[in-house]
Amino acid sequence: MTVTEVFRRRAEPAAALAGEAGTIAAACHAMAARFHRGGRLFTFGTGGAATDAQHVAVEFVHPVIVGKRALPALSLTGDVATLTGVGAGAGFDEIFAHQLRCFGGPDDMALGISPDGRCGSVRRALATARDLGMLTVALAGGDGGQLVGAADHLVTVPSADPRVVKEVHVTAYHVLWELVHVFLEQPDVLTGEDGP
Repeated sequence: MTVTEVFRRRAEPAAALAGEAGTIAAACHAMAARFHRGGRLFTFGTGGAATDAQHVAVEFVHPVIVGKRALPALSLTGDVATLTGVGAGAGFDEIFAHQLRCFGGPDDMALGISPDGRCGSVRRALATARDLGMLTVALAGGDGGQLVGAADHLVTVPSADPRVVKEVHVTAYHVLWELVHVFLEQPDVLTGEDGP
Protein backbone atom coordinates (compact mmCIF):
# COMPACT_ATOMS: atom_id res chain seq x y z
CA MET A 1 0.00 0.00 0.00
CA THR A 2 1.32 3.41 -0.94
CA VAL A 3 1.08 6.62 1.03
CA THR A 4 -1.32 7.94 -1.60
CA GLU A 5 -3.59 4.92 -1.12
CA VAL A 6 -3.58 5.43 2.66
CA PHE A 7 -4.75 9.02 2.19
CA ARG A 8 -7.28 8.08 -0.51
CA ARG A 9 -8.78 5.43 1.78
CA ARG A 10 -9.55 8.26 4.21
CA ALA A 11 -10.38 11.04 1.78
CA GLU A 12 -13.06 9.21 -0.20
CA PRO A 13 -15.30 8.36 2.80
CA ALA A 14 -14.80 11.86 4.19
CA ALA A 15 -15.84 13.37 0.85
CA ALA A 16 -18.87 11.06 0.80
CA LEU A 17 -20.04 12.71 4.03
CA ALA A 18 -21.15 15.65 1.87
CA GLY A 19 -23.67 13.24 0.34
CA GLU A 20 -25.22 12.96 3.81
CA ALA A 21 -25.78 16.74 4.00
CA GLY A 22 -29.56 16.44 3.82
CA THR A 23 -29.69 13.81 6.56
CA ILE A 24 -27.32 15.80 8.74
CA ALA A 25 -29.21 19.07 8.24
CA ALA A 26 -32.53 17.38 9.06
CA ALA A 27 -31.03 15.80 12.19
CA CYS A 28 -29.58 19.14 13.30
CA HIS A 29 -32.85 20.96 12.72
CA ALA A 30 -34.77 18.36 14.73
CA MET A 31 -32.14 18.42 17.49
CA ALA A 32 -32.22 22.21 17.67
CA ALA A 33 -36.01 22.11 18.00
CA ARG A 34 -35.70 19.65 20.90
CA PHE A 35 -33.01 21.74 22.62
CA HIS A 36 -35.19 24.83 22.09
CA ARG A 37 -38.01 23.06 24.00
CA GLY A 38 -35.67 22.14 26.85
CA GLY A 39 -34.66 18.67 25.67
CA ARG A 40 -31.42 16.95 26.58
CA LEU A 41 -29.01 14.91 24.47
CA PHE A 42 -27.91 11.45 25.63
CA THR A 43 -24.95 9.90 23.79
CA PHE A 44 -23.64 6.34 23.82
CA GLY A 45 -21.41 3.79 22.10
CA THR A 46 -19.03 1.01 23.10
CA GLY A 47 -15.27 0.62 22.76
CA GLY A 48 -13.74 3.51 20.84
CA ALA A 49 -17.25 4.81 20.13
CA ALA A 50 -17.69 5.29 23.89
CA THR A 51 -15.00 7.96 23.80
CA ASP A 52 -16.72 9.53 20.79
CA ALA A 53 -19.96 9.62 22.80
CA GLN A 54 -18.12 11.44 25.56
CA HIS A 55 -16.57 13.82 23.02
CA VAL A 56 -19.99 14.66 21.55
CA ALA A 57 -21.43 15.38 25.00
CA VAL A 58 -18.60 17.68 26.03
CA GLU A 59 -18.87 19.61 22.75
CA PHE A 60 -22.45 20.50 23.68
CA VAL A 61 -21.89 21.05 27.41
CA HIS A 62 -18.66 23.04 27.08
CA PRO A 63 -18.47 24.72 23.66
CA VAL A 64 -14.96 25.72 22.65
CA ILE A 65 -16.20 28.46 20.33
CA VAL A 66 -16.73 31.73 22.17
CA GLY A 67 -20.33 32.88 22.18
CA LYS A 68 -21.94 29.50 21.61
CA ARG A 69 -24.24 28.47 24.42
CA ALA A 70 -23.85 25.32 26.45
CA LEU A 71 -26.56 22.73 25.85
CA PRO A 72 -27.57 19.83 28.13
CA ALA A 73 -25.86 16.64 27.01
CA LEU A 74 -24.74 13.55 28.88
CA SER A 75 -22.72 10.55 27.77
CA LEU A 76 -24.11 7.29 29.14
CA THR A 77 -20.70 5.61 28.81
CA GLY A 78 -18.86 6.98 31.84
CA ASP A 79 -20.55 5.49 34.91
CA VAL A 80 -18.67 2.23 35.43
CA ALA A 81 -20.85 1.13 38.35
CA THR A 82 -24.05 1.53 36.33
CA LEU A 83 -22.60 -0.06 33.19
CA THR A 84 -21.26 -3.10 35.02
CA GLY A 85 -24.27 -3.40 37.33
CA VAL A 86 -26.81 -3.30 34.51
CA GLY A 87 -24.58 -5.47 32.33
CA ALA A 88 -24.29 -8.14 35.01
CA GLY A 89 -27.96 -8.03 35.97
CA ALA A 90 -29.83 -7.43 32.74
CA GLY A 91 -27.22 -8.13 30.06
CA PHE A 92 -24.79 -5.98 28.12
CA ASP A 93 -27.38 -5.01 25.49
CA GLU A 94 -29.32 -3.16 28.21
CA ILE A 95 -26.50 -0.91 29.50
CA PHE A 96 -27.71 2.22 27.69
CA ALA A 97 -31.41 1.37 27.31
CA HIS A 98 -31.75 1.04 31.09
CA GLN A 99 -30.28 4.50 31.62
CA LEU A 100 -32.56 6.02 28.97
CA ARG A 101 -35.60 4.54 30.69
CA CYS A 102 -34.43 6.18 33.94
CA PHE A 103 -33.46 9.59 32.59
CA GLY A 104 -34.95 10.10 29.12
CA GLY A 105 -38.21 11.73 28.14
CA PRO A 106 -40.12 12.62 24.98
CA ASP A 107 -38.41 15.99 24.52
CA ASP A 108 -34.94 14.42 24.68
CA MET A 109 -32.56 13.05 22.05
CA ALA A 110 -30.50 9.88 21.81
CA LEU A 111 -27.35 9.73 19.70
CA GLY A 112 -25.83 6.26 19.25
CA ILE A 113 -22.46 5.56 17.66
CA SER A 114 -21.45 2.19 16.21
CA PRO A 115 -18.61 2.00 13.67
CA ASP A 116 -19.98 -1.19 12.09
CA GLY A 117 -23.66 -0.66 12.90
CA ARG A 118 -23.82 -3.97 14.72
CA CYS A 119 -23.57 -3.02 18.39
CA GLY A 120 -26.45 -4.63 20.26
CA SER A 121 -26.42 -2.16 23.14
CA VAL A 122 -26.58 0.81 20.76
CA ARG A 123 -29.38 -0.79 18.73
CA ARG A 124 -31.35 -1.61 21.90
CA ALA A 125 -30.89 1.92 23.27
CA LEU A 126 -32.15 3.47 20.03
CA ALA A 127 -35.24 1.23 20.15
CA THR A 128 -35.86 2.22 23.77
CA ALA A 129 -35.40 5.89 22.93
CA ARG A 130 -37.99 5.60 20.17
CA ASP A 131 -40.40 3.89 22.57
CA LEU A 132 -39.94 6.88 24.90
CA GLY A 133 -40.70 9.34 22.10
CA MET A 134 -37.13 10.61 21.93
CA LEU A 135 -35.52 11.85 18.73
CA THR A 136 -32.97 9.25 17.58
CA VAL A 137 -29.76 9.88 15.65
CA ALA A 138 -27.13 7.27 14.80
CA LEU A 139 -23.63 7.37 13.35
CA ALA A 140 -22.49 4.13 11.70
CA GLY A 141 -20.03 2.81 9.17
CA GLY A 142 -20.25 0.56 6.15
CA ASP A 143 -23.85 0.04 5.07
CA GLY A 144 -25.22 1.03 8.49
CA GLY A 145 -25.62 -2.59 9.59
CA GLN A 146 -28.41 -3.21 12.07
CA LEU A 147 -28.90 0.51 12.65
CA VAL A 148 -30.64 0.94 9.29
CA GLY A 149 -34.20 1.82 10.24
CA ALA A 150 -33.31 1.99 13.94
CA ALA A 151 -32.95 5.78 14.08
CA ASP A 152 -34.86 8.79 12.82
CA HIS A 153 -31.62 10.05 11.29
CA LEU A 154 -28.78 7.69 10.29
CA VAL A 155 -25.45 9.03 9.04
CA THR A 156 -23.25 6.34 7.51
CA VAL A 157 -19.58 6.39 6.55
CA PRO A 158 -18.95 4.17 3.51
CA SER A 159 -15.93 2.30 4.87
CA ALA A 160 -15.32 -1.01 6.60
CA ASP A 161 -12.15 0.30 8.26
CA PRO A 162 -13.10 1.28 11.84
CA ARG A 163 -10.26 3.82 12.01
CA VAL A 164 -11.52 5.63 8.93
CA VAL A 165 -15.11 5.46 10.18
CA LYS A 166 -14.05 6.98 13.51
CA GLU A 167 -12.16 9.79 11.78
CA VAL A 168 -15.19 10.70 9.67
CA HIS A 169 -17.53 10.38 12.66
CA VAL A 170 -15.50 13.08 14.42
CA THR A 171 -16.15 15.40 11.48
CA ALA A 172 -19.83 14.40 11.39
CA TYR A 173 -20.49 15.18 15.03
CA HIS A 174 -18.58 18.45 14.84
CA VAL A 175 -20.87 19.39 11.94
CA LEU A 176 -23.90 18.27 14.00
CA TRP A 177 -22.82 20.55 16.83
CA GLU A 178 -22.18 23.50 14.53
CA LEU A 179 -25.46 23.25 12.61
CA VAL A 180 -27.52 22.76 15.77
CA HIS A 181 -26.18 26.13 16.90
CA VAL A 182 -26.91 27.69 13.50
CA PHE A 183 -30.56 26.62 13.85
CA LEU A 184 -30.73 27.76 17.48
CA GLU A 185 -29.61 31.23 16.38
CA GLN A 186 -32.76 31.36 14.21
CA PRO A 187 -35.52 30.31 16.63
CA ASP A 188 -38.26 31.28 14.15
CA VAL A 189 -37.38 28.13 12.13
CA LEU A 190 -37.90 25.92 15.19
CA THR A 191 -41.68 25.68 15.09
CA GLY A 192 -43.83 22.55 15.15
CA GLU A 193 -42.90 19.14 16.53
CA ASP A 194 -39.32 18.99 15.28
CA GLY A 195 -39.19 22.04 13.09
CA PRO A 196 -41.30 23.43 10.25
